[in-house]
Amino acid sequence: SLLKAFAVMVLGMLLGLMGVDVNSGTERYTFGIIQLTDGISFVALAMGLFGISEIIRVVSLREQSTGNVIPHGRVLLSRDDLRQSAGPVLRGTLIGSLFGLLPGGGGALATFCSYTVEKKVSANPEQFGHGAIAGVAGPESANNAAAQTSFIPLLTLGLPSNGTMALMAGAMMIHGITPGPQFITDQPTLFWSVIASMWIGNIMLLALNLPLVGVWVQLLRIPYRLLYPVIIMFCCIGIYSVASSSFDIFTAALFGLIGFALVAYDYEPAPLLMGFILGPLMEENLRRAMMMSRGRYAVFIEEPISLCLLLMALVLLAITVLPSIKTKREHIFTE
Repeated sequence: SLLKAFAVMVLGMLLGLMGVDVNSGTERYTFGIIQLTDGISFVALAMGLFGISEIIRVVSLREQSTGNVIPHGRVLLSRDDLRQSAGPVLRGTLIGSLFGLLPGGGGALATFCSYTVEKKVSANPEQFGHGAIAGVAGPESANNAAAQTSFIPLLTLGLPSNGTMALMAGAMMIHGITPGPQFITDQPTLFWSVIASMWIGNIMLLALNLPLVGVWVQLLRIPYRLLYPVIIMFCCIGIYSVASSSFDIFTAALFGLIGFALVAYDYEPAPLLMGFILGPLMEENLRRAMMMSRGRYAVFIEEPISLCLLLMALVLLAITVLPSIKTKREHIFTE
């Protein structure tokens, strides 16, 4: 739901404004709590929304490991498998590369889009859902490609395209590194380290997944009731180690409940994290632009670069909204 995504993103932007205003020194939304004068801890927010909330969800649904592990059989692809998956891999890579550049779940969209394309072009679409290798090779290639290209808007524009990239942006900001147009020139060593890590990471995935897949499957035998206390312990250690603040642990617990409530009512938590990251940056640069233009909002359409970016944003918004409006109109006219 586009409306729910916008609502959660606005909530994240408001949470990002908590603390002391840099320009006026006024406390905002702190409710007299001293620990909130520096704002909400990004680590506590992320751990609560994605870690603790997932544990609460699983425990509430009583999802437990059954202990039944199906033998995985042959791991390496045969020559016929390689022949059948070559086309889907190439198409999936192209689709994923394009979707990875888009803001919001690019990886998920690329996966579903690739699956749909492969089913459309397949000579035997009835095999999809029953082990067709094209239905696995295409979406997986699209997902991997989207994961790589989603770094482009983050490292060049400072815009995280999904929740994972928002976590990356937050991690950089914790270390005093601001992703954006100057990132490559200001941090060339880190930039090329990120590029190298993609190659090294993919090679290590091959080394870890293929020979050791049997080991990872055995992890399914561990009952979840033994895993979640360990997960919570590591979350608390990570949260406390950032600022040595027990208040952040309670903050993470609160956002764990909020994240659980969001998922229960079909609200995606990722836009909240993106709004939390981008909100303060938007406010800071908006106020800077207002000061430079002496309060004239027309400056945003008078400058060619600013006007071009605003038009691109409007086009992307229209592309996102129009299918939803079209679907509603067709539903109304059908009734």
